[in-house]
Amino acid sequence: MAADILGLGAQRLPAWALVAIGVLIVVQITLDVIALVDLYRRPVAQVTLGNKWVWVPIVLFVGVIGAILYLVGGRRPTPAVDARPAGPASDRVAAAVNALYGRGGPGGAAGPGGPPP
Repeated sequence: MAADILGLGAQRLPAWALVAIGVLIVVQITLDVIALVDLYRRPVAQVTLGNKWVWVPIVLFVGVIGAILYLVGGRRPTPAVDARPAGPASDRVAAAVNALYGRGGPGGAAGPGGPPP
């Protein structure tokens, strides 16, 4: 076992302790990957301290606490985007239909409402 190679004597540990250590290792790696991917994708303007390279050793070498510190306090919120549509829904639908099919409908034929205006 890997614990024997490190001289930890895994035979002395109960099975639940080995499972707990395994779970903690998976949590550690998962948090590190999530934090590093978020750090890579986030613009510098949205990172606290203004420098991404400050956070890399904190995430990697401080353990679970470093990743949690970054995820909780190292990120600035993204700017709010106005989610309201540009115009009324019927105008947007009509523009999309005209862009896709032209004024005459699919294939240039008149739609069910009769000939185009």
